Amino acid sequence: MINIKRLFFVSSFFLCFLSVSILQAQKINQFDANKKRTGVWRKYYPNKKLRYTGQFKDGKEVGTFKFYNIKNSKFPDIIKVFQHNSDSVLVSYYYPNQKLKGKGMMLGRKKVGKWNYYFNNGKKFSEETYKEGKLDGVFLVYYKKTGKIAEKSEYIGGKLHGNSKIYADNGVLIEAVTYRNGLPNGWATYYDLQGKLKEKGQYKNGVRIGKWEYYLDGKLVTKKKKKEQLKNKIQNK
Repeated sequence: MINIKRLFFVSSFFLCFLSVSILQAQKINQFDANKKRTGVWRKYYPNKKLRYTGQFKDGKEVGTFKFYNIKNSKFPDIIKVFQHNSDSVLVSYYYPNQKLKGKGMMLGRKKVGKWNYYFNNGKKFSEETYKEGKLDGVFLVYYKKTGKIAEKSEYIGGKLHGNSKIYADNGVLIEAVTYRNGLPNGWATYYDLQGKLKEKGQYKNGVRIGKWEYYLDGKLVTKKKKKEQLKNKIQNK
């Protein structure tokens, strides 16, 4: 014999659960009375993989948004945290292994302030400073294995402007060039991997000018003699 009370209880529970599920589903991807996005939003790729999820209020993003690539919806490639009463956004990029790839602030769609990037082993790759989406300030790049500086340059308005130094992975300076508006301007010096001077001279708008000095094993030589001695070294190897 069917227990009427039990059947009624089960039916009521199912209807209640179904109603809650419908209400929750209705709260996704909604617009308010002013036709602005509100509440939780989720968008999907054509292959049904999750594209992004986040919340809106009065048509603006609020809180944390997570973005996924078309192949994998398990872990986000990008996480954006929208700041309260501000257009600034804290953006973090991730590798497929879930390790941090890069992090910094954006104002609208432009990078601002200090950004840090990392290798997939967690070591720092670069330090960059932006102003209105363009490199502006000191730019640093590091070697993956040693963590030593590979490059230290100065930028203004997205162009090299000031001193730029390149280092070997053992920390030896191998290049020092002065830039202006993205082109070499002024003195430049080049060194071998032992730190011995190779070339020295000046640039003007990216073109070598005046007298350049050439060195071999740290000794001053003519350009022709240097080429001959380098050729002999190669032939004798």
